[in-house]
Amino acid sequence: MIDAADAVPIATPEVVTNGWRGQPLQRVSRDGTEYWLLGTAHVSRASADAVAELLAETSFDAVAVELCAHRAQQLRRPDAVAEMDLWRVLREGRAGVVAAGLALGAYQRRLAEQFGIEPGAEMRVALEVAEQQGATSWLIDRDVGVTLRRARARLGWWDRAKLSAGLVAAVVSDDAIDESEIEQLKQGDVLTSTFSEFAAQSDALYETLIRERDRYMAASLRQHANDSPERPARVLAVVGAGHLDGLAGHLRDSTASPQTELATLRSEPPPSHWGRWFGYAFIAFIIGGFIWAFGQGKHVGIDALTTWVLATGIGGALGCIAARGHPLSVVAAFVASPLTPLHPALASGMVSAAVELWARKPQVGDFQSLRDDLTHWRGWWRNRVARTLLVFFLTSLGTALGVYLAGFRIAGKLLG
Repeated sequence: MIDAADAVPIATPEVVTNGWRGQPLQRVSRDGTEYWLLGTAHVSRASADAVAELLAETSFDAVAVELCAHRAQQLRRPDAVAEMDLWRVLREGRAGVVAAGLALGAYQRRLAEQFGIEPGAEMRVALEVAEQQGATSWLIDRDVGVTLRRARARLGWWDRAKLSAGLVAAVVSDDAIDESEIEQLKQGDVLTSTFSEFAAQSDALYETLIRERDRYMAASLRQHANDSPERPARVLAVVGAGHLDGLAGHLRDSTASPQTELATLRSEPPPSHWGRWFGYAFIAFIIGGFIWAFGQGKHVGIDALTTWVLATGIGGALGCIAARGHPLSVVAAFVASPLTPLHPALASGMVSAAVELWARKPQVGDFQSLRDDLTHWRGWWRNRVARTLLVFFLTSLGTALGVYLAGFRIAGKLLG
């Protein structure tokens, strides 16, 4: 084993930039700890080899990786999805995060199949070698669910739609992944690559996916070092090359308390007051419209009520049909769709997905084959787990379209 000083010249407390086996390496000394920041390409075998060789030749007290607990579990136990409680996911409103995770997993599988590359292999190697050597391992990235929710909260409704479209496109596309996407992955990570087109055009999205995570990982490294029983003298952090400069800068220059920084960056985005009041106003408008319509005459009121029931019910039912839901799920969507828009805590997709779970309970084989099925768009309709999520989303989408159609038609009739 060689001494650290023999590998890269030291000049503290400034950042030192050099390389290790072709991978960018920066070193920052702060508060008695020397941080070695190794930038890697998440789809490069050379990166995984460089991590293994660096750990073999240089001793570290701790090894940190650009992962959160959720992504680390997916990396270590890719089949852990078989233990998912799908009803709990729907009930707790985590369907979007789960779907995003499945989409990212499908994207990674496509990479593996097309290029024979295992994305994140260097992270797995870092964790495994650290465990073998008895070094402490740290997960320093922010939870992926928090990142996606904070990103969504920063965007307007049109950019949110494009963000969702980018996620859907990453899932259902059967096109070969071209070399330009591979180059983006070599400089960033799977999250930013999946939404690369929109991240490049949206400063708000870039702020959340890149800059905030740079700050978060720098604060996380400092906090882990502060919390260690014995302060580590040397720490290796394995991160995507696209995060290297930002991470090094924040690690060197930040004067904020790491605990405060982490609390700020992991906080959930506040609920949109505008959206909430708009929802209440819309409900009041619909109910008021019914009252006013019946005040104009029984036939006028019945006509408005029929328009509402048919537009929302048929919209939700068509969405469920598009997801190839069970006939009972379609009926549930039709019945629930006129009612759930009048209650802000309910969703028609929740009702139809619950019936779908009851009518077509996913089998063990559905969970086991989920990762493979989702590499092709048809698998979302074939696999019972994925189809339940589709029933949830497409029923809700159909209901929303029906709500707007009914609202405009009722308003047109009443004001005409």
